[in-house]
Amino acid sequence: MVDTHLKIKEIKEYAKENNVPIMMDDGIQFLTNFIIKHKIKNVLEIGTAIGYSAIMMALANPDVRVTTIERDHERYLEAVKNIKKLEVEDRITLIYQDALEVDIRDSYDLVFIDAAKGKDLAFFEKFSKNLEYNGFIITDNINFHGYVAMDEKEIKSKNLRSLVKKIKIYINYLKNNKEFHTDFYDVGDGVSVSTRTS
Repeated sequence: MVDTHLKIKEIKEYAKENNVPIMMDDGIQFLTNFIIKHKIKNVLEIGTAIGYSAIMMALANPDVRVTTIERDHERYLEAVKNIKKLEVEDRITLIYQDALEVDIRDSYDLVFIDAAKGKDLAFFEKFSKNLEYNGFIITDNINFHGYVAMDEKEIKSKNLRSLVKKIKIYINYLKNNKEFHTDFYDVGDGVSVSTRTS
């Protein structure tokens, strides 16, 4: 019998010690509650990191199947280890590749975007084609540690400023997208939920 609580705690500690960004507690709670409420069965996750959110989604409901994509080799291997540790490898499929190069034919109830922030728009456009008609696209880190709300002139780092600009472009894209309606939630590091309208 797996001590789920202890194993999850170990994953979170590893993330903290190794500076691996994982979802905040209220963000992951929002996500797992959403999965339960909307009876989500098939999830496509962009950005596995060390497998934390994929595991939490799989544990939300025994019927949930997750396909998750990670391009960083070290994190991918850590995710494989963690998924085995939690005994959910029969319900989580890991793909080691750059998400923008993956060819996925299946369709999903939920596409969860939690990868390189500067590429959210490209991920949305690519993987919305894999979404069931009544499906959802959830994006994490919409607030990006509070930087999105800041005046760009206050951000000293040029790279960070450029990244924040890309997130703002993505938020604007979501707000003006005629095909999807998007709600924004101030949980975790900011979450958006997009639903198809046409």
